[in-house]
Amino acid sequence: MLNKTLFSIRLVFIALCTTGGWLVCYAVSDWDDHRALAILVGFMIGALVVLVDILLKGFSLRGLSAISFGLAVGALIAFLLSTSPLFDRADEQNIYIARLVLFLVCTYLCTVIALRGKDEFNLVIPYVRFVPHEVDVPLVVVDTSALIDGRISWVCEAGFLTGALVIPRFVLADLNAVADATDPQKKARGRRGLEVLNELRRIKHIDIRIPESEVSKREDVDAKLVFLAQSMKAKLITTDFNLAKMAEFHGVSCLDLNQLAKSLRPELMMGELLTIELAKSGKEPSQGVGYLADGSMVVVEGGYEYIGQRVQAEVTSVLPTVGGKMVFARFMNLT
Repeated sequence: MLNKTLFSIRLVFIALCTTGGWLVCYAVSDWDDHRALAILVGFMIGALVVLVDILLKGFSLRGLSAISFGLAVGALIAFLLSTSPLFDRADEQNIYIARLVLFLVCTYLCTVIALRGKDEFNLVIPYVRFVPHEVDVPLVVVDTSALIDGRISWVCEAGFLTGALVIPRFVLADLNAVADATDPQKKARGRRGLEVLNELRRIKHIDIRIPESEVSKREDVDAKLVFLAQSMKAKLITTDFNLAKMAEFHGVSCLDLNQLAKSLRPELMMGELLTIELAKSGKEPSQGVGYLADGSMVVVEGGYEYIGQRVQAEVTSVLPTVGGKMVFARFMNLT
């Protein structure tokens, strides 16, 4: 829809420029004999402006604001230097050339510096942000591991994660690189991440934002994520333990999906009944082994004959382990 609107606006603009070239002939009598040339010049000017517009397709408002700010600061510095006592005694022509060079150099350097630091620009001009100040929307920066993990879509769909999800361009590039890997396992993980991204897009109450700009001078993806979360005052959601620790060190709030899963593990007590699917045999001949939704292993005494089926069992003991909990239960024959 937006592309059709832009196309219509461009056509109207070129038509107006062409008409303007034709109308110039009525305003300037010297052009009266060159109407065809005037119309062509108007058309070429309109087409050139539209071409520049197309070439600037990836140029964001943040970049435009940075350039404007750089030009303004550069012009101010050049003006202050040119009005200093350094230019009081000199030939007028030399003063003019020196001031012109000073203006060009100062505006160029300030513009380049502002453009390179456009991702920190919200610290200088507060309104240049991904979210307006008057709209208080919590932001959550998503990393590659959270997309590949997949549980983020379940959390969002359940309504536990609200606000806007910020998925940077470099995260999408990293995810595409994993999906295009030659290793079959990596490729499968990358494709799963892309599927999760599409699932997130289908969730109506979730606002997904993809910043156009890259975080310059930071090659490491983890460093980019932490810096972006800092500059946007956002939280970071991940399953990467090292990234979570780095974020904690830099004072960035981190939502670790693994920690969330551990927090939601049900507390099983002795005598409690549970329904579980037995996946394999245990160490003892009569045992069957199954797994809870949080990954905890359940050893069911007397469940060997029911491997591959869902059975009911009574919890007899719960032992804490490094990886979670190991639950021992007794098969309940309800028939």
